Amino acid sequence: MPYEFEEVLETIKMTEIEHFDIRTVTMGISLRDCYDRNIEITKEKIYSKILKYAKNHVNYAEQVEAQFGISIANKRIAVTPVSIAFDGLNAEEFVEVAKILDKAAEDVGVDYIGGFSALVQKGFTNGEKELIKAIPYALASTERVVSSVNVASTKAGINIDAVNMMAQAVKKTAELTKDRDSIGCAKLVVFCNVPEDNPFVAGAFHGVSEAEVTINMGISGPGVVLDAIKTAGNVDLQQLAEIIKKTTFKITRAGELIGRKVAAMHGIPFGIIDISLAPTPAEGDSIADVLKAMGIEDVGAAGTTAALAMLNDAVKKGGLMASSSVGGMSGAFIPVSEDQGMIRAAEKGHITIEKLEAMTSVCSVGLDMIAIPGDTPESTIAGIIADECAIGVINDKTTSARLIPAYGKKIGDYVDYGGLLGKAPVMKVSELSSNKFVGRGGRIPAPMRSLTN
Repeated sequence: MPYEFEEVLETIKMTEIEHFDIRTVTMGISLRDCYDRNIEITKEKIYSKILKYAKNHVNYAEQVEAQFGISIANKRIAVTPVSIAFDGLNAEEFVEVAKILDKAAEDVGVDYIGGFSALVQKGFTNGEKELIKAIPYALASTERVVSSVNVASTKAGINIDAVNMMAQAVKKTAELTKDRDSIGCAKLVVFCNVPEDNPFVAGAFHGVSEAEVTINMGISGPGVVLDAIKTAGNVDLQQLAEIIKKTTFKITRAGELIGRKVAAMHGIPFGIIDISLAPTPAEGDSIADVLKAMGIEDVGAAGTTAALAMLNDAVKKGGLMASSSVGGMSGAFIPVSEDQGMIRAAEKGHITIEKLEAMTSVCSVGLDMIAIPGDTPESTIAGIIADECAIGVINDKTTSARLIPAYGKKIGDYVDYGGLLGKAPVMKVSELSSNKFVGRGGRIPAPMRSLTN
């Protein structure tokens, strides 16, 4: 479908007035040909391949920004899950891989590099266990590396042994980065039903079914949707859904145009556009404010989950109308620290982790960027992760948990990272124990809906 000049003019309006930007242009790179028995040669191959493909990534993105007047907030890289590409390594060697990834990311100028990842929803290889052991030390010794581990899927069920290992990794990461408000945990996410083409961090990696190298886009348009809802006035919910759908159509068209331009400059394939509404801490760029404009007094009120479900559905329908290349997670994100409206709701006590968990059953991700007391037990963190996975497994959707047990902090304290990661109040967690349940270990079997063959 060709792009009309009027669409470009409308995109400029969205950019200048309504906080529209491209959240990320993410280059996916396969590292499956980089393994060598000698770790130093492996590191050299990793570094050389990333520079080969990504040396102009930031420059090309900036040229497209200047051409169209649309900000691209982040330029990122995602690589093959390193536990797959380098399964023969031990924990110490995986940390060395993380460091060379970090150096390559710094040298090409990108903001983050994803793919320090493992897929263990059904079981572990020896290398995958070693990678999980390495995660806290890798995140503590790098700046740009982010990590994700998939511990559950609708087809496999929930690997509770992996859930417990990740709870330990989250706690250790919080401790090792305690001098920076446990920031390592903001770069670590646990998934169920993880997509292979997600351009957003911390879950980005380059899936094994992907091409050698691709460009994937992630858009950000809560402010545009908010403005459209306010302009619509007192219409009924079906009309409001139609307005959101049409607005998302426009955002998606603009995002795909940018993505294809960047891919063409590289001479590599365009992959997908992730149409997720991703908020920022900036005023007017909040999913919470969108829900309030829809008629909810504040996030956490009765009806919040219904409003979010409607928003998420309309976003997906609008994106699918606009492009045949929609992928990733594509919906609405509800991170606490990255959304000014969510931060205010948490400060007032209007939202709880339990309410946020209910909301994750109808949005695109899960419990995201939530600060909890530093003394929260590992078993409680494991229980929260397991709950999120259960929602994803039963509903055949992506869910996740990016929890920050802020070392030395208690309810009412804050973590503050600045920039897109924002700040968040430490929220209350139930003190009831799930230790005996998660302590059983093993795997929760896949549900009946997994038998679709």
